[in-house]
Amino acid sequence: QASRNFASAAAGSNWISVASDASLQKARTWDDGVSSKFATTPIRDIFKDKKIVIFGLPGAFTGVCTSAHVPSYVRNIEKFKEKGVDSVICVSVNDPYVMNGWAEKLQAKDVIDFYGDFDGSFHKKLELTTDLSAALLGPRSQRWSAYVVDGDVKVLNVEKVPSEFQVSGGDVILGQI
Repeated sequence: QASRNFASAAAGSNWISVASDASLQKARTWDDGVSSKFATTPIRDIFKDKKIVIFGLPGAFTGVCTSAHVPSYVRNIEKFKEKGVDSVICVSVNDPYVMNGWAEKLQAKDVIDFYGDFDGSFHKKLELTTDLSAALLGPRSQRWSAYVVDGDVKVLNVEKVPSEFQVSGGDVILGQI
């Protein structure tokens, strides 16, 4: 299995430290955003004292992300729970409202936690960004997956190019836990 390590995101790094000033936005409706005063979730709150499987992808409502990436995690959710994983998280450089609509369309909102990285700051800190302007997406996330325990990266898989789906799927990381 081919995987690449990125300096800040590499196995052995601690994402609570690397991305300490970044935050993500839980998928939600616009009205929920307004009522929460557009609250964000600090990285520490996501990873501290938890076993997390997290995967990043180029964009909500896009091809491989919709047809293969998210479904590979939904299909394996019970197996992740059996391995003691506290939550499975999907993150993308999108706003939380788009992520919410996409999660609902995929009927995955009750199974996976969806977060938006609206300005890409989380992905920038982890050096997991890519420019997908040619596909009219602009700066986005690489396609990747990670197993993170108390902020410590145990496994990181990054696709060679975002259109590939070889190493970042739910089946692969399930076998790495």
